Amino acid sequence: QVQLVESGGGLVQAGGSLKLSCAASGRTFSAYTLGWFRQAAGREREFVAAISWNGGSTYNVDSVKGRFTVSRDNAKNTVYLQLNSLKPEDTAVYYCAADLGLTIATQEIRYDYWGQGTQVTVSS
Repeated sequence: QVQLVESGGGLVQAGGSLKLSCAASGRTFSAYTLGWFRQAAGREREFVAAISWNGGSTYNVDSVKGRFTVSRDNAKNTVYLQLNSLKPEDTAVYYCAADLGLTIATQEIRYDYWGQGTQVTVSS
């Protein structure tokens, strides 16, 4: 079992930045691929970014490439998502999730554990 708790969300103006954190407890954190997803009001949850168990591989969805960066610190059992150059369309609840698979996955069904989410609101 893995417990995930996101933090760092908030209200920011367009062009601003936020850094989301996701702290994990429970089973061995370093064994998991960690992903970030988001869900805007009235829309389905979508994949944003993920990082492999050792941080050696990352993948971002095209809409956030060059703006968002995923990283992890296994010593602190924490994964991060740096959000730069934020746009109003980035407004959503952001979730982190953990997957025991060896390869990065973009599908929700691959992820076994989920946090409760943190709200990011970008004003224009």
